Amino acid sequence: MKSFFRFAMMALVLVVVALVSALTAMRFAIHGQEIQVPSVIGLTPADAERVVSGLGMQVEVERQYYSPQIPEGRIMTQLPVPGTKVRRGWQLRVAQSMGPQRVAIPDVTKESERAAEWNLRRRGLEIASTAEIQIPGMPADHVLAQSPPPNANQVAAPRTSLLVTITADPAAYVMPNFTGQPLGTAAKTLQDAGFKLGNVSVAPPLASNPVVPGNAQPNPTPESNAASPQPSPASMIVTQWPPAGQKILAGAVMNFEVK
Repeated sequence: MKSFFRFAMMALVLVVVALVSALTAMRFAIHGQEIQVPSVIGLTPADAERVVSGLGMQVEVERQYYSPQIPEGRIMTQLPVPGTKVRRGWQLRVAQSMGPQRVAIPDVTKESERAAEWNLRRRGLEIASTAEIQIPGMPADHVLAQSPPPNANQVAAPRTSLLVTITADPAAYVMPNFTGQPLGTAAKTLQDAGFKLGNVSVAPPLASNPVVPGNAQPNPTPESNAASPQPSPASMIVTQWPPAGQKILAGAVMNFEVK
């Protein structure tokens, strides 16, 4: 029993030693790959690339900004910031100075989107974003606003955002229930609301003539030879299309069946 207990204790000690060794080796492996990010602010991207190449890092110019303090072509900011510890192979993202602002921001409001983009790009400016807005009564494809505004000074970056009008969607409504109402009343309600009256048909009358035995046809009546009845404003609506509760757009056509 004592031998078994001694053997179990030795096995446990060996397992603990192995775990500690593995954790220590892992920690050295991780920290052995760490480097401290140097400062590249004020350097050109090419010079910065030479500085960090020996550390296994790469420089990527993500943005360009105007700056009256930092000369054109020099790095303004960097991420990660200097002194940060990172793994080898980490990417160093930088922003490059374009020097003082030399381009006047043109007024592109009231121009079409395409004309505004051409006007900006020929001056070396980029389109940062384009937002769209629907305004009833306003023509589509017109620049309504811009940022930065025309002739703005101390602009941060050579990018302009536009707000462009687009065609407004027609107004939507819910089809009311006209069943049981006079045709004239329904037609006036629809026309006042901007809708159109389409086809109006008369529902066929129910068969009421008895069939004579031995004769497949019902006895003729004077009414059967009369002309088909025509709808009038007093005719009552029995069915409608679109049906009640359906979504309809402004200017939609309504069809009815009356009796």
